[in-house]
Amino acid sequence: MSALSSAASLVPETAAPLVLALPKGRILAECGPLLQAAGIAPAADCLDEDSRRLRFETNDPQLDVVRVRPFDVATFVAFGAAQIGICGADVLMEFDYPEIYAPLDLRIGGCRVSIAEPVEQAMQDDPARWSQVRVATKYPNIARRHFAARGVHADIVHLNGAMELAPGLGLSRLIVDLVQTGSTLKANGLAEVEVIADVSSRLIVNRTALKTRPEEVSALISRFRHALAAGQSA
Repeated sequence: MSALSSAASLVPETAAPLVLALPKGRILAECGPLLQAAGIAPAADCLDEDSRRLRFETNDPQLDVVRVRPFDVATFVAFGAAQIGICGADVLMEFDYPEIYAPLDLRIGGCRVSIAEPVEQAMQDDPARWSQVRVATKYPNIARRHFAARGVHADIVHLNGAMELAPGLGLSRLIVDLVQTGSTLKANGLAEVEVIADVSSRLIVNRTALKTRPEEVSALISRFRHALAAGQSA
């Protein structure tokens, strides 16, 4: 072992900065004011979707930020690559990682997980009469649990995007997808027929990190809690 490797192995794990995982896409812009209220100032290009960087320093030398796909935030935190993160409740529902603790509803990124079908079909269809359906979705676990609870057999077609195309091309009868305004559904001739769950973004924490670095992680949670309280009183 080289002297450099030997020295590195003596550096305690807690000396490394904590890592906060943020989601790319629509929620990222909403994270900016929340981070500012929590006293966290990441590098200027962190909230710029055009930036090719993925890891960013902050005004706190003991905190770095990484920017990943929304579905990956929960995985980074569950496996300890990031100790804390922000992700939608839909992701938590889909993966249900036991390693994750979600102490705060951040009240950003509001939307819903819904069932949709072609408008013409929806005008004649009665969801209460469904017994077997084929569903295209990027949420196979959420969809399967929802339909099973209603006694409906669901044949799940797992897609990562473009769910709205599935009914028109004969791939599925229904879709289960994230809906914010409904404009994408409308543009593709679909109608929202049932809401499975309302969704907002949550602050999530790795349970092991909360035990091994309790003061640092708890301090970060407190900063977000105070930011939320300040927003309510404003």
